[in-house]
Amino acid sequence: MRRPTAPVAATALLAALAVVPGCGLTSGSPMVDDVKPGSVGRGQPLKGADLTVTSKEFTEQLVLGAIMGIAFQAAGADVLDRTGIQGSIGSREAVRNGDADAGYEYTGTAWITYLGNSDPIADPGKQWEAVREADRKNGLTWLAPSALNNTYALAMNRTNSKKYGTRTLSEVAALARSDPKAVTVCVESEFANRADGMPGMEKAYGMKLPGGNITQMDTGIIYTQVKKGSCTYGEVFTTDGRIKSMDLAVMTDDRKFFPNYNVAPQINSRTFEKYPAIADVLAPVTARLDNAVAQELNAKVDVDGEDPHAVALDWMKAEGFVKEG
Repeated sequence: MRRPTAPVAATALLAALAVVPGCGLTSGSPMVDDVKPGSVGRGQPLKGADLTVTSKEFTEQLVLGAIMGIAFQAAGADVLDRTGIQGSIGSREAVRNGDADAGYEYTGTAWITYLGNSDPIADPGKQWEAVREADRKNGLTWLAPSALNNTYALAMNRTNSKKYGTRTLSEVAALARSDPKAVTVCVESEFANRADGMPGMEKAYGMKLPGGNITQMDTGIIYTQVKKGSCTYGEVFTTDGRIKSMDLAVMTDDRKFFPNYNVAPQINSRTFEKYPAIADVLAPVTARLDNAVAQELNAKVDVDGEDPHAVALDWMKAEGFVKEG
């Protein structure tokens, strides 16, 4: 969902374009949260604006889309909720062609999937700058990024963490050389075959695992198998709420192999020219987002079963960004 391969992305694009003639969006409902400015939206600089917010369909995106829409409402805008679009391409195209005005997007997804680059940029700030400059010609404006970086990682349960003592991927590679049987890994089929997945990681860290040490399975099953210890290590996404709820230990990517997928607001440039106050409204909210916040909010949805919009609203109030109207 976060970063499809090129064939998947192409398929998703065709599907997105086929849904509605002209790539227009027909679904959506008004956001009607009873909020007023807290630390954001003071003076209601967006009063009179009609803004449409979009997102992809997975938990983190649904929460982020709601957060953005709530901030806009507090600043005085009337907001149409068109979050939850299937696949990455659909929400991107909606903002690009003006069917939506804004959404939170990932820098790595834009750089690799949308803009067609094969090599990520190791420095997260430079990655964002490259995306911002490249997307100007596409009618998209990228605002300052957050520390929230939803990228790949390997994780293990606390029992195995104490047993093997690995904290970095370099230490995992060293363990694989000294005790090959100790390093068993559960991964998605896509991760097992992608250049920015298992093959690339093994090459970057000088690690070569026997085929029998790698088991492919669905994402949700990976977390439960790692928690049980059926796999020593499992492929995870760094902002997944199950990391915290299952008390998993995440290995540091000390050679910075995995691409940066920092979240940043992606705004239709025509909308931004009309409402430049969007930048000031979103800046403090985006600055507060990091992996710990994302894990907490995602867990409320995926583990506790709460509604994504309600989770976003509660967080915005708790942080003092908005107040009840």
